[in-house]
Amino acid sequence: MTRTVLDGRDFKLGLFSANCSGGLAVTKIDERWSASWEDNLRMAKIADAAGFDFLLPIARWIGYKGETNFHGQVLDPIAWAAGLLASTERISVFSTVHTAFNHPLVIAKAIATLDQIGGGRAGLNIVAGWNQPEYEAMGVDMPQEHDARYAFAQEWWDIIRQAWQREDIFDHKGEFFSLEHVESAPKPAGGRAPILNAGSSGQGREFAARNSDFVFTIIPDVETGAGIAASLKEQARSQHNREVGVLTLGHVVCRPTREEAEEYVRYYAEENADWGAVDYLMNLQGLHAQSFTPEMLATMRSRFASGHGSLPIFGTPDDVADAIAAVHEAGFAGMTLAFVDYAGELPYFAEEVLPRLEAKGVRLPR
Repeated sequence: MTRTVLDGRDFKLGLFSANCSGGLAVTKIDERWSASWEDNLRMAKIADAAGFDFLLPIARWIGYKGETNFHGQVLDPIAWAAGLLASTERISVFSTVHTAFNHPLVIAKAIATLDQIGGGRAGLNIVAGWNQPEYEAMGVDMPQEHDARYAFAQEWWDIIRQAWQREDIFDHKGEFFSLEHVESAPKPAGGRAPILNAGSSGQGREFAARNSDFVFTIIPDVETGAGIAASLKEQARSQHNREVGVLTLGHVVCRPTREEAEEYVRYYAEENADWGAVDYLMNLQGLHAQSFTPEMLATMRSRFASGHGSLPIFGTPDDVADAIAAVHEAGFAGMTLAFVDYAGELPYFAEEVLPRLEAKGVRLPR
C-alpha cells in the first residue's frame, strides 16, 4: 500500500506535542493547552478534516518544573495513537517510543496493532534517549556517550525490522539482546511502518540517515536550515544509498493582523512565560543533549518560552503561509506545527493558511 505520509507528492504538515500539557508553549496563562483526551480528540478530528498529514506526540514521564510543571501531564503515545487512529479516517499518527524503556518485540507488536486499527496509518518515532532525570526515575543508567545509546538503538530497531519482515521463527544474538524462538504477528501493512528519528547530534544524524524515512531536526532559521536539510539528504545518499525526507518544527500564532499576533505572543510568552520551566528545560538541554549549541541556547530563552525552541511563525495568514513556503523551498519534506490552543486555533489556520499554501503549490488540495 502507499502511505500518504510517504508519497512525497507535496509538503507534509503535522501537529507536534499535543499529547503534552502546554504543547510547546511554556506559559502560565489559564487557557494553555490542557492535553486532556477530550481536547486531543477534538484537535485530531479538526486536523483530519482539514487535511493535515500526521500527528506526532512526545514521550515524557517527568515535567519541567516551574510554576506549571510544563509537560507534567502527558498522554501515553501508544494508547493515544490507538484512540486517535480509531477516531479518524485519513491522518497518520506516529507513536514516540524510547528504546531504553521498551522491549523491541513489545513495540513491534504494538505498532503493527496500531497499523491495523488505522488501516495503514501508524508510524514509529524512535528516541535513543536524552533526559537524565527520566532515566533515573526508571532506574536505568543512561550511557553518557551518544555512541553507546545509538548502538543500543540500532540493535533495538534491527530486531523490530526482523519481527516485521520475517515469517519464520528466529533467534537473535547481539550485544544487548539475546532472544530465542521469536515470532511476531501481526505485521504492519506492507511489512513496515514509517520511521522517524530526531537527528541533531552526529550520531543521531547517522542513525536517521541509515534507518529513517524522516529525519526530524530543529533549525535556528530557514537559511541555516537549508544547509542542514541538504547535508542530511546527502549523507543518506552517499553513505547508505537511500533517500530521506527532512522535517523541522515550528510554532504558530496566526491572526488577522500582525499587531494582534505580536500582542498575543507578548501576552503568553513574555508577560506570562513560566520562566522557571524555561530555564530548567534549557539547562537540561545543555547538559544532556546535543540538539542545541551553547551559543544557540544563550540566545533562545524567549524562543523556548514561546515554542520550546522551535521555529517561530507569527503574523497574518499571508505571513504564516510565506514562512511555511520558505521552509518548503529550503528543501524540507514537511514540518510540524504547534499552537497555544491547537483545537481553538486550527480552524482559522485551515480556513486561511491552507488555501494560500495550495495556491503557492506547496500543498496539493486534500
